[in-house]
Amino acid sequence: MLRIATHNVNGIRSAVRRGFGDWLAARDCDVVALQEVRCPAELIPAEAVAGYHLSYHAGVLAGRNGVALLTRTPPSAVRIGFGHRPTDEHGRYLEIDLDAPGHVPLTLGSLYLPKGATHDGPDADPAKYARKVAFMRSFRAYLTRARREAGRRGREFAVMGDFNIAHAELDLKNWRTSKRMEGFLSHEREWFGSLLGPRTLIDVVRHVVPGEQGPYSWWSWLDGRFDADVGWRIDYQLATPGLARSAVAAGTDRESHSSLRLSDHAPVVVDYDC
Repeated sequence: MLRIATHNVNGIRSAVRRGFGDWLAARDCDVVALQEVRCPAELIPAEAVAGYHLSYHAGVLAGRNGVALLTRTPPSAVRIGFGHRPTDEHGRYLEIDLDAPGHVPLTLGSLYLPKGATHDGPDADPAKYARKVAFMRSFRAYLTRARREAGRRGREFAVMGDFNIAHAELDLKNWRTSKRMEGFLSHEREWFGSLLGPRTLIDVVRHVVPGEQGPYSWWSWLDGRFDADVGWRIDYQLATPGLARSAVAAGTDRESHSSLRLSDHAPVVVDYDC
């Protein structure tokens, strides 16, 4: 069994103060993808990586972004960015090759996709909107190349992380009032759907729990939102069909009460029989 998690920690030092180290030790994952680490490598707390090899792309923006992959087995290759010049230095994508004994060879990516903005209305930010659109366009082309290259090398491929997009109505509580909000705009949802297919990439959690509302992975810090489960599913594991079909359990490690939250996101965990 191979247990893979992805978690936007919203600052690793803050997450550790809230109990991330205890979660990491108890969950016993083989791989953990992290986003918004927001910390120089030398200041990452030891309990955040205890027992793991750390692959990390901090980026050049102090206190922002940062993606990582924690693995029990050291990776055989590490790649930073995906060829998108405006953002490759910003700590938004990291990819590794993993050859863990007893498991299929894997290529794994940790992604923190820009939140973006609307292009019209009172809260519009056309420049921010355009940057997200450009990122998505470039990343979709890269995923096609990366997936095919992994296949040519006899590897399964998965990209995990915070996509900042709820794909379908099942993926957020208040979808009717969110259609003009970034993260649920029609072009974002169409883009996400274009990544998926029976021969390309599969949304693993949705594959395991089809038709279920959520399970959400992000909730606002505003009072009451978490305990009322008014959330969004914006954190995903997308995997090639062979890997996705081996998933035997998938879901979100949602804390039992808002006072126990590690972050504004919860870990998304999948067990693969591969």
